[in-house]
Amino acid sequence: TNREAFSSRFETRTVLRRNTGRKNGKEANQMKHGVTQTLYNYWDNLRGARPAPNRSEVDPGEIRGLLGDTFILETNGSRDVRYRLAGTRLCSAHCRELKGRNFLRGWSVKDREALESLIAAITEDAAAAVIGINGHTERGQILQMEMLLVPLNVPGEGRIRVLGSCTPMEKPYWIGLHPILSQSISSLRLVWPDERPYFVDAPASTLNPILPRFTAEGIAMPTPPLPSGAERKVGHLTVYSGGKT
Repeated sequence: TNREAFSSRFETRTVLRRNTGRKNGKEANQMKHGVTQTLYNYWDNLRGARPAPNRSEVDPGEIRGLLGDTFILETNGSRDVRYRLAGTRLCSAHCRELKGRNFLRGWSVKDREALESLIAAITEDAAAAVIGINGHTERGQILQMEMLLVPLNVPGEGRIRVLGSCTPMEKPYWIGLHPILSQSISSLRLVWPDERPYFVDAPASTLNPILPRFTAEGIAMPTPPLPSGAERKVGHLTVYSGGKT
C-alpha cells in the first residue's frame, strides 16, 4: 500500500525531521544545493504564518535566477500530478518540454508510491519535501539532483499547486545531450515549516490516513545514532530543541 511504501522508505533511508519552528534558515541549511535553499527561503518568507502562500503571490521577477530550475505542478489528487510550468534548464536536462507531462511517469512502482504519499503530505498537511534523485540515461549515465517540493494555495480550491525545483549537483558534459529517461529516489526528507505539522491542529475528519503520525506505538522502528544537534527520538521522528522566537 502507499502507506507501507512511504513508512518503509522513511524508516530505512532517511531521517524525518521535526522542525523547531524558528524561521532562522535552519531548514534551508539542511538542504545541499543553493537553488533549493534560496527557493525554500523565498517560499517560507512569502507564506508568513500561513501553511502556504497563494499561487498569485509568487513573483517570477524575485526568483529570476532560479527560474531555469523551477517548476509548478498541478495536482488533481495525489495520483494525478502534472507539470504546469517547467524551467528551461530542467527541460534541457530531460531533452524535452515537460509542460503538461505526468510528473509521476518514469519512476519505479515503489518510488511512484512514495511520491504519491509525499504529494499528499504536501497538499493536505502543508509539509515541504526534499528529495535526492538519480536521473538515468539510456547510456547508463547518472545525474544526481536535489528536488524541493512546497505547497501553493489557490483561493477557493486549496493547496492544489506545488512549487518545486530540481537542480543537478554537478553538470557533466553530456547533460542536455542524452535525455533523462527514468528517475530513482536516493533519499527523502519531509520538513515541517512550523513547530508541528499542520495536521496536528486539523479536525480528525481531515487527517490524511496515508501518513505516519507522531505516535507510533506497536510499530517496530530502527534505532540509528541521533544526528548532530538532535534532542531525542519520538517514534520515527527526530526532535530538535528550540522553539518559536
